[in-house]
Amino acid sequence: MSAEATNPGAPIRRRGRPRIDLRRLGRVALGPVSRDRLPDAIGHVAEAHRAHHPDADLTVLRKAYLLAESSHRGQMRKSGEPYITHPLAVTLILAELGAETTTLTASLLHDTVEDTEVTLDQVREQFGEEVCYLVDGVTKLEKVDYGAAAEPETFRKMLVATGDDVRVMSIKLADRLHNMRTLGVMRPEKQARIARVTRDVLIPLAERLGVQALKIELEDLVFAILHPEEYEHTRALIAAASAGSAASGDPLSVIAENVRAVLRDAGIPAEVLIRPRHHVSVHRVRIKRGELRGPDFGRLLVLVGEDADCYAVLGELHTCFTPVISEFKDFIAAPKFNLYQSLHTAVVGADGAVAEVLIRTHQMHKVAEAGVIALGNPGTADSASASMTEPADGERADPTRPGWLSRLLAWQQAAPDPDTFWTTLRADLAEDREITVFRTDGGTLGLPAGASCVDAAYAQYGNDAHSCIGARVNGRLATLSTVLSDGDTVQLLLAEDAASGPSPDWLDHARTPAARIAITGWLGAHPEDAQRPSSSRPAGSRPGPQAMNPARPGGNRSAGPRATVVAGRPAATVRLAGCCTPVPPDAVTGFTVRGGAVTVHREECPAVARMQSAGRTPIAVGWGDTAECRVTLVAESFGRPRLLADLTEAIATADAAIISATVEPPSEQRVRHTYTLQLPDAAGLPALMRAMRDVPGVYDVSRAQHPAAAV
Repeated sequence: MSAEATNPGAPIRRRGRPRIDLRRLGRVALGPVSRDRLPDAIGHVAEAHRAHHPDADLTVLRKAYLLAESSHRGQMRKSGEPYITHPLAVTLILAELGAETTTLTASLLHDTVEDTEVTLDQVREQFGEEVCYLVDGVTKLEKVDYGAAAEPETFRKMLVATGDDVRVMSIKLADRLHNMRTLGVMRPEKQARIARVTRDVLIPLAERLGVQALKIELEDLVFAILHPEEYEHTRALIAAASAGSAASGDPLSVIAENVRAVLRDAGIPAEVLIRPRHHVSVHRVRIKRGELRGPDFGRLLVLVGEDADCYAVLGELHTCFTPVISEFKDFIAAPKFNLYQSLHTAVVGADGAVAEVLIRTHQMHKVAEAGVIALGNPGTADSASASMTEPADGERADPTRPGWLSRLLAWQQAAPDPDTFWTTLRADLAEDREITVFRTDGGTLGLPAGASCVDAAYAQYGNDAHSCIGARVNGRLATLSTVLSDGDTVQLLLAEDAASGPSPDWLDHARTPAARIAITGWLGAHPEDAQRPSSSRPAGSRPGPQAMNPARPGGNRSAGPRATVVAGRPAATVRLAGCCTPVPPDAVTGFTVRGGAVTVHREECPAVARMQSAGRTPIAVGWGDTAECRVTLVAESFGRPRLLADLTEAIATADAAIISATVEPPSEQRVRHTYTLQLPDAAGLPALMRAMRDVPGVYDVSRAQHPAAAV
């Protein structure tokens, strides 16, 4: 239970409505209620609800309030108020944002199962399955049963429930907002712990669900607790700017009036408002721009009736004012992943002051403020979501079940323990924006900024991405390590050999939890295969500045079924270990891996000692009559023009086939090339290495020694 605190951010409420006095509300909540009259305590909730839903039936709200009040009777918050004030305040927050009746009913009851004698069966019997599901979704797991894992497992349970009904998370966000508003009586260390979880988990979820009204107040509350000095400095700046505007006039108001005049003359019906920035927003602008000017403390919001009017307003502004073109963004034609739509621009006023302008319709504004809460009941065909004309690409086809949430649910099921889940969840949500990449089959993928082709592969194919060997990005061949940009088109290339798997260095390029968990799981299950060289190479035949293309993509990793001989097992499948790339006449030994295959290592390979110390029994192997081999070579060189072309020519002259190659970014004018080559005769290896060393600029060529995975 939480207590009341001074709220540093603006409360969520309709314009002109005073902040609700919770102590008075508590007294009203405990007062007599007639059989038919709506209790006075939920009068504010009813008024806010009817503002969005004029025909709403309030009977069920009355019934839910009576059950909540009677079951919580006698319980007090640490601030001294009756506990019923908390579910009332949470429900009012949701009602102000336009939540439908079922959400408000569940909100009134959201703590009854957790903190009173009311059971889920009773909730189901009196209010139906929907309300029961929502209440269960936000009910915490017992610390007695789960110990330290109670918090992460509660969030895991909540996310799973949200996957079926986003209203679960809507209630949780409103619940956390009221608890953050009333956190002042907690010990400072507990305030900080709750604020950190709010910052790391709840605020990113509010952003992803598009509930900006909740997000910005949560941000300010967290800012005040975790960074009190910066918060006070920002608060003082805002206060000084407000006093200055009162004394000498607000430059943003002057620009706003000029905008109104321009739109009136153009015959465009529009409402022009000034939107003050919240504390965190001002803090960010100050860090970005240094000294703040008057217009930096707010933005203009232009509201119109139709989508076409948005572009008409934009045209008038760019004609009658000097636009700052770098600030223009069109989130109407390309909505953000959280449903947000607006045109963003900035114009220069008469005195040189720059004002940021947001242009959107009234419906866009409703969704921008309330996000998924504005979409109504996801289970009904006539909900707001049904009227959204989003492309059926799997990403925004159903706004109440966004693509990022589906991906999050997919990887959390693979998280092996609560600690991994909790750490990975926070890391995933820390990504503050997403990019959209287009698939060649017509769909899209939403990925975090900085994601690579590895991430795209696992997002599109799941565990089948283990056999990915490369990609085409915007029609050009690319390695799996290639970082994707917003709007790229990506085609993932899979090997025909379904038994192939990822390399440990894929983890260096994987940013999404889904990719990292899948790769780590595969490597843990296949320690022998985990030691081979990376297969994150592009398919094709033409070298590029960063990577060479294999002549035979996705080929068998062994040098040939008869390249070695296993004592007593002439028909055994043989693979040459990628960590040490043995070739004749190296002294070798073998170890049995899955499926009865044998992986061959050089005897001095560190992996051999590790496997023997782990109790693995080596198998006698030797080189057979076939001398064909595969080897990985590393060439160290000084950077110069045509170096890559000269090296590949030297390799081709030695009659070696390039299976894969990478060129690392230059460091201090030095370049490192790694080639996996197929030689027709192992005896030609020394001559090949000499030919590569003779290339001008190359100062060393050596056999690769890859780190071996843990056994």
